[in-house]
Amino acid sequence: MNEYDTIRYETDAGLLRLTLNRPDHLNAFTVTMADELEDAYRRASSDDAVKVIVVTGAGKAFCAGMDLSVEGNVFGLDETLSPTMADLQERPVRDEIEHGVRDTGGRVALAMFDCRKPIVGAINGAAVGVGATMTLPMDFRLASEKARMGFVFGRLGITPEACSTWFLPQIVGMQQALEWFYRADIFDAQTALEKGLVRSIHAPEELMNAACTFARTLITDRSPVSIALIRQMTLRNAGQPHPRMAHDVDSLAMFYTSIGDGKEGVEAFREKRAPRFTGKASAMPPFYPWQES
Repeated sequence: MNEYDTIRYETDAGLLRLTLNRPDHLNAFTVTMADELEDAYRRASSDDAVKVIVVTGAGKAFCAGMDLSVEGNVFGLDETLSPTMADLQERPVRDEIEHGVRDTGGRVALAMFDCRKPIVGAINGAAVGVGATMTLPMDFRLASEKARMGFVFGRLGITPEACSTWFLPQIVGMQQALEWFYRADIFDAQTALEKGLVRSIHAPEELMNAACTFARTLITDRSPVSIALIRQMTLRNAGQPHPRMAHDVDSLAMFYTSIGDGKEGVEAFREKRAPRFTGKASAMPPFYPWQES
């Protein structure tokens, strides 16, 4: 899927600018957008032309939430089914469950979680519902002064999605997450900054430049393999019940990076020059992905 209808995938010197591209609909989320975003994140994960990802919205909104104007079940779910937890945990997931039950926002969030590249959000306007929850698997969120966010599911009589009950408490704490979920209010960028949801606030005309400049600082003169491992180790090890489990992963990561790009890194340090790393995130060490072994 190299051409998209609802998003733009544009690379420039290692930076992927991923743009939600339904500006006439405030970039409202659809099943097609979910499919395309999932594909784009998985594509970027193994695309060696991509070192870092910046995500924004076309026009005046980031994403106004699910497109509620579509016919039938607006969330793209098959109402003829009566799914159980066993259906979702069966592997491989049956097609009718995959496409008729699995939460579309969650499919995108999991593709983001699995991604080997840092993800920076440039929240340029309204980010509501799935427009807010899809920002949570990002490594960093920068916001425009005009940004407005809200986890408004309670107002619609539904529940949070896109794995947000896992991500949001880790970012802002359990109490704040529950308040935002229960109250279902829209809040401004300053509130998001004060509560730790966004990293910084910028004038609208400066947001994308700030996000791209910051994104490049994450990957300049860095090993793509090291960055990929750091991201996956941090996301996954933080949830382990005992630090020994993190130690096991750390040990293998240190072993393989020390005999890979680590040799060039040490040599560059000794010679007081910029490193010339040759590792590729598309060719990870043999223990990766350890979570599937």
